[in-house]
Amino acid sequence: MASELERPPLQADERTALTGWLDLQRQILRWKCAGLSGEDAHRSVLPTSPAMTMAGLLSHMRWTEHMWLDVLFLGGDEKQNPAFDESREDADWHTDGRPLAELLAEYEAQCARSDEIVRAASLDDIGRHPDFRSGSANLRWMLIHLVEETGRHAGHADILRELLDGTKGYY
Repeated sequence: MASELERPPLQADERTALTGWLDLQRQILRWKCAGLSGEDAHRSVLPTSPAMTMAGLLSHMRWTEHMWLDVLFLGGDEKQNPAFDESREDADWHTDGRPLAELLAEYEAQCARSDEIVRAASLDDIGRHPDFRSGSANLRWMLIHLVEETGRHAGHADILRELLDGTKGYY
């Protein structure tokens, strides 16, 4: 597995560094899905975590971006996001067998939406959702969290991919 991914510039301003690191982690997550069969994308390789599939991981990350930027930062309706569904454990991880290409397209669209939100705001702007404590964080904090969350799951994707078909690689 080879890649041409690059880190953000070493002397970047704060916004460029934060968004650059987030974008790199997103790219790594997408890269780990490259060439994966539909069957393998939905195959569980961790007996204690059956929802932890490549497809499930993509679904979760799509909804994670939506949760932090559309819901908590902009104050949007949490009912549109399965991560808030308390009737089904890990609802945002469940894909109901939807094709990997569809999940990737939804993730791409959500990342593009997230990028629009970030471009239109100051890093010091505060989230607007009154019902959640995390909604009072500023955009800077939320971006740092998204870098952490996406990077952690990109690492999970690296392990899943190796377990699925032996493919290894770090950018």
